[in-house]
Amino acid sequence: MNQQKQNGNFIAILTMFFLFAMISFVTNLAAPFGTIWKNQYAGANTLGMMGNMMNFLAYLFMGIPAGNMLVKIGYKKTALTAIAIGFIGLLIQYSSSIFGADVSVFNAGEYVIKLNFIIYLLGAFICGFCVCMLNTVVNPMLNLLGGGGNKGNQLIQTGGALNSLSGTLTPLFVGVLIGTVTEKTAMSDVSPLLFIAMGVFAFTFIVISFVSIPEPHMRKSNEKAEKFSHSPWSFRHTVLGVIGIFIYVGIEIGIPGTLLFYLADSSEKGAGIITNGAAIGGAIAAIYWLLMLVGRLTSSIISDKVSSRVQLITVSATAIIFTVLAIFIDKSVGINVPTFVYDPIEKTTETLINAGISEDAVAAFIANPSEEALSQHSAALQAANIKPAFVMGSLETPKVPVSAIFLVLCGLCTSIMWGGIFNLAVEGLGKYTAQASGIFMMMVVGGGILPLIQQFISDKLGYMASYWLIVAMLAYLLFYGLVGCKNVNKDIPVE
Repeated sequence: MNQQKQNGNFIAILTMFFLFAMISFVTNLAAPFGTIWKNQYAGANTLGMMGNMMNFLAYLFMGIPAGNMLVKIGYKKTALTAIAIGFIGLLIQYSSSIFGADVSVFNAGEYVIKLNFIIYLLGAFICGFCVCMLNTVVNPMLNLLGGGGNKGNQLIQTGGALNSLSGTLTPLFVGVLIGTVTEKTAMSDVSPLLFIAMGVFAFTFIVISFVSIPEPHMRKSNEKAEKFSHSPWSFRHTVLGVIGIFIYVGIEIGIPGTLLFYLADSSEKGAGIITNGAAIGGAIAAIYWLLMLVGRLTSSIISDKVSSRVQLITVSATAIIFTVLAIFIDKSVGINVPTFVYDPIEKTTETLINAGISEDAVAAFIANPSEEALSQHSAALQAANIKPAFVMGSLETPKVPVSAIFLVLCGLCTSIMWGGIFNLAVEGLGKYTAQASGIFMMMVVGGGILPLIQQFISDKLGYMASYWLIVAMLAYLLFYGLVGCKNVNKDIPVE
C-alpha cells in the first residue's frame, strides 16, 4: 500500500514539474515578442512591454478564483482548464499576425494603435489566466508532496529548475526566428513557435487527462465551506511575504526583459549592437534563465541543509551588488560575443544565400569582403531588402557590454527567491495555506506592473537608470529575509 502511494506521489511530482515548465514557456514569450511590437511603434519600450503587462494582469483577476477552483474541482481539473485556456490564448496571439494590421483603433499620444496589437494583447491576457491557474496548482502541490519545510522547498526548487530550462529556450528560439528587429518584423515571423506551443498544450492536455493527482483540499459536494476565525492576512510574515512575491516577480521579469530591449536597441540609447541585436539579446537573456536553472538545481540539492531564510538573505545581497555594478559600468566596456551565440561568417553566409546569391559568390565575398564586391549583387540584395552596410556589419564580431553580464548573473540569485519567499510566507499557516496560495497568485501581477514601470523609467531616463528600481526591490527582499519572515503570530490556532 505504501509502495503504491509512493508511486502515485512520484507520478504527481513529475506532472507538477512538467506544468512548472509550461508556466515559464508561456510567460517568457511576452518579452521577446515585445521587441517586435516595440519597433512597430517606433521603439516605444512601454508599448513593447504591454504584452507582458497583460499576461501578468490576469493574475490580479484570477488569483483568488484559481484558489477557489482548487477547493471545488481539484488540482487535475484546474490544470486541464488552464491548459485549454492557454491553447486559446496562443491561438488568439497567432491571429494577430493575420488580422488587423491595417485597422487603426485609437491614438495613444503620438502612436496610432492598430487592431492587431489589441488582438495580441487579448491573447496575452488570456494566456495569463492559464499560467495563473497552473501556478496555483503547482506550488502548493509540490510543497504538500514534499511535506512542507525544507523538503517542500526542495521540490519547489527542483520544479523551478525545469521552469528555468523552459525559460532558457523560449527567448533563444524567438531571437533566432526574429534575427534583427526592424519596423517590418511581424508576429508572422514567430508563428512557427506559436504552432509548436499550441501542439505542446494539446499533448499536455491528453497526458494529464490520464494522470492521477492527489486532491487533498478538494471539498466534497455535500460538505460546507469551513468558516475560519482568522485568515492569511492575520499573519504578519505572510502579509510581508505577499508583498515580497509581488516584488520578486517584478524583479525576475524586469531584469531580463529590460536587458533584452537594451541589447536589441541598436541606437545610441541601447547597447549599440547594429546587427542581429534581437538574436544576440535573446541568447544573452537565455543565459539568464539558464543560470536560474543552475541556481535552482543547486538550491534543490542544499535546501534540506540550508534554510530558505539564509538562501534568501544571501542571494538578495548578492543581486544588489551585481545590479549596482551593472548600472555604474559604462557600456563602452564590453566583451566579444562568443561564436556559439553569434558566428559572423556563418550569419553573413546565411543572409546572402537567403538573398539568392550563389554559394560560390558568397564564398568569394567572405574571402575578400567589401561593399564594392557586393555591388555586383545589388539587385538580389535590394529585392531581399538588405543594405550592403548591414552585410558588412554582420561580418564584425559584436560586443556585449559588461554590465549585461552582471545582470545575467542575477539569474543565479533570482532563481531561488520564489520558492524561498513562498516557503517562508506559508510556514506555520496550517489550514490557511490554501487561501494564501490564491493571494500569492494575485500578487504575481507584480511581474506585469513593475516591469512596465521600469520601461517607463527607461523611456525617460535610460535603460541602466531603470535598474535602480530593481535595486530598491531587492533591498525589500533582503529586509524580508532578515526581519520580515519571522512568524510573530504563533498564538493563532492553525489546525
